[in-house]
Amino acid sequence: MAKDPRLVRLGLKRYNQAKRTPNHPTKSHVVVAKVGDKVKTIRFGEQGAKTAGKPKSGESDKMKKKRASFKARHRRNIAKGKMSAAYWADKVKW
Repeated sequence: MAKDPRLVRLGLKRYNQAKRTPNHPTKSHVVVAKVGDKVKTIRFGEQGAKTAGKPKSGESDKMKKKRASFKARHRRNIAKGKMSAAYWADKVKW
């Protein structure tokens, strides 16, 4: 079976695997999402943004609030699943 040209062009090994895109002008990550027969290239995350990252021990209250605000603001879009940029931003960046 031939590999999907989207995966080859973006240098990804498989579907649903996020990758940093440091040279992209606006978006920080890319993923080729696949759910059933639907396949979609999704770019997400602001280039150069200081996101909260993964929870760390001794994390500041400011970062905890920042993470909570992102998740609250994008809750509906995150719930849409793997075919939404918010889902991937939540999983990878927050």
